[in-house]
Amino acid sequence: MATLLLSSPDFDQTVHDFGTVGLKDGPQTCTFTYTNETEEDVLILAVVSSCGCTEVDWTRTKLAPGQSGTVTATYSNEDGPFPFDKTLTVYLSNQKKPVILHLKGVVKRNAAKQ
Repeated sequence: MATLLLSSPDFDQTVHDFGTVGLKDGPQTCTFTYTNETEEDVLILAVVSSCGCTEVDWTRTKLAPGQSGTVTATYSNEDGPFPFDKTLTVYLSNQKKPVILHLKGVVKRNAAKQ
């Protein structure tokens, strides 16, 4: 079962825990939602994954105040079994420091997703 662990003022969560997944469960996908809580337009400039096992896509249009955009990550789940903690570094036009998002979980050889 996926759980929401932490939140930030702008993202609905900063850590997504996939829980226990099996190697045969295939790619695992989650979405982080960013809400522009400023008085200016904001752009998600780039999202960088910590490894090639995670593909990312994000909203590439300017977000007016109050609008939301998303960062969607798909973890390939092809290696293992092992625990994983992958990071996504998100660069926003209104922040000097990037936001770090995490994808966590444990891959088991024959486990059914819990």
